[in-house]
Amino acid sequence: MEAVNTHADHGHHDRGHDDHDHKPTGLKRWLMSTNHKDIGTMYLWFSFFMFIVGGIMALVIRSELFQPGLQIVKPEFFNSMTTYHGLIMVFGAIMPAFVGFANWLIPMQIGAADMAFPRMNNLSFWLLPPAAFLLIGAQFAPGGGAGVGWTLYAPLSTQAGPAMDLTIFAIHILGMSSIMGSINIITTLLNMRAPGMALMKMPMFCWTWLITAYLLVAVMPVLAGAVTMTLTDRHFGTHFFNAAGGGDPVLYQHIFWFFGHPEVYIIAIPAFGVVSQVIPAFSRKPLFGYASMVYATASIAILSFMVWAHHMYTAGMPVQAQLYFMYATVLIAVPTGVKVFNWVATMWRGSLTFETPMLFAIGFLFLFTLGGFTGLVLSITPVDVQLHDTYYVVAHFHYVMVAGALFSAFAGIYFWLPKWTGRMYDEKLGRIHFWLSLVFFNLTFFVQHFLGLAGMPRRIPDYALQFAEFNAISSVGAFGFGFSQLLFLYIVIKTITSGEKAPDRPWEGADSLEWTHLPSPAPFHSFVEPPVIK
Repeated sequence: MEAVNTHADHGHHDRGHDDHDHKPTGLKRWLMSTNHKDIGTMYLWFSFFMFIVGGIMALVIRSELFQPGLQIVKPEFFNSMTTYHGLIMVFGAIMPAFVGFANWLIPMQIGAADMAFPRMNNLSFWLLPPAAFLLIGAQFAPGGGAGVGWTLYAPLSTQAGPAMDLTIFAIHILGMSSIMGSINIITTLLNMRAPGMALMKMPMFCWTWLITAYLLVAVMPVLAGAVTMTLTDRHFGTHFFNAAGGGDPVLYQHIFWFFGHPEVYIIAIPAFGVVSQVIPAFSRKPLFGYASMVYATASIAILSFMVWAHHMYTAGMPVQAQLYFMYATVLIAVPTGVKVFNWVATMWRGSLTFETPMLFAIGFLFLFTLGGFTGLVLSITPVDVQLHDTYYVVAHFHYVMVAGALFSAFAGIYFWLPKWTGRMYDEKLGRIHFWLSLVFFNLTFFVQHFLGLAGMPRRIPDYALQFAEFNAISSVGAFGFGFSQLLFLYIVIKTITSGEKAPDRPWEGADSLEWTHLPSPAPFHSFVEPPVIK
């Protein structure tokens, strides 16, 4: 994606004084880039490619589940698809997409020339393609991919074939990339803000990424520990998770979910940041309760470390522990509710317009809130014991991940595309993309709540006849949703190649008012000058 230099770029953001003499072009520009914009662009394209790969895996799953019986793939391959669909979507699609946003926007929003460590920035991107190669290549290892579920639970993962080793190696590389990216973001935000840009004046997107980066630095090593212990169990005769050797398979679950629950918020919190920029712009109002948003986000991050075992109610923990984890999980709903209230209050009596970014942001608000409610349902121990490992859980986390993270990523891309490319996207096609995505998403996942309540277990290639109708509806929705994303690809390419030139202020009126100088700066005013409160 050629980032076209336009009037929209405030100031020259390239590192080094010799750039004027020999600026790398062609392949060199991308391979050796230390420019935060180019690296952000590569992250976004990479995440879209992985989104397509993970999406194809999802369509394999839904094809098999279109009707009962074994039709299309062998059960082992089906299990492999569920495993790698999850891993690729989480580590290959959603996380790199938001790191792409961070690279593009953070330096511009705080008035910095670039990221703090431009070369480390380059390295943290170029670790991703080899990891992707390993994850996709694991399907072709002897014995096929590792069909152990994306959580890689022992003892299954300690006994799986060679694909498991490739998967563990891929996770290590992805973790290294995440940690380096996070160190870069933290250093940039703490040390490189323009004069006058106090922490409590940063745009909400910067705050969410500061908090997310701390989460990543804290939990990625925990995941690395879990998969390393699995690796030594597999090859070096340790017995961490082997009961016969004095180990405990449930220990794996504790270590994994101590990473896994904060990971949910690592994905959701940058999404909150994007939505917190989009909604004020199209409401023509400052974000309601800026300080409370910052504190709510920080408290969500801290609480996310205290609730890990709510994924494990059925693993045989003492009833006192179940009670604690239930209360702690319900408590997380409070700061999340504060954020939803603030977004709604921002729109309240605002001068609203409904361009594509705003449509996706409102879609996020509705569906993420629904996903939050089903999460509250699952936090209640006796209810979860019934619904554990059913399609109700699948529906719940897809409402959080797809309607939450993915919809907000779409909102951000449509919102900042004029700034990134200097061209306007096709508004009519953007709205069609939104409505197709919204309808097909709900068609796919809403019915899965009913399947789960009726008792259909997840991760199975075959099912009882009573689940046939809802599964057929879900599969049709999945194909509709998947093909709708090709329209999105077309819109982006059309924008880059032949879009109309973007005006200085693409969202007419969205940043021309007095409120651009309040603590939550509008995304389109000059990023280089810090906002001044009049």
